[in-house]
Amino acid sequence: MKAIAALSALILLSACGGGGVVPPPGRAAPVPVPQPGMAALTSVIGASANALTAQFGRPLLDVTEGSARKLQFGNGTCVLDAYLYPPKSGRGDPVVTFAETRQRDGSPIDQASCAAAIRASRAGR
Repeated sequence: MKAIAALSALILLSACGGGGVVPPPGRAAPVPVPQPGMAALTSVIGASANALTAQFGRPLLDVTEGSARKLQFGNGTCVLDAYLYPPKSGRGDPVVTFAETRQRDGSPIDQASCAAAIRASRAGR
């Protein structure tokens, strides 16, 4: 009786295996890396928080961690994240040293186009 139960369990489990063939893992889409020569956020890099709000309006997100600050701006098209750090001299207001953009779904977008779209949506309010 135990042998029949064990054999039944083995048959049921073997039906779940799919023949022992393991499909190859899928490849993730490559992440685009900004390259020199790509449209840069020239009006953003080096800007203070006040200069950013003058350009893009009130940020959607304002996060401070230690001496770093992240301001996030966006509209229905895209999101711009600006990271501000104090100057190396230790004097003066924090400024943007790095910024990135993305479409709302996370896919890449031209940085200059995103910044222009956010500015335009602010002007339309």
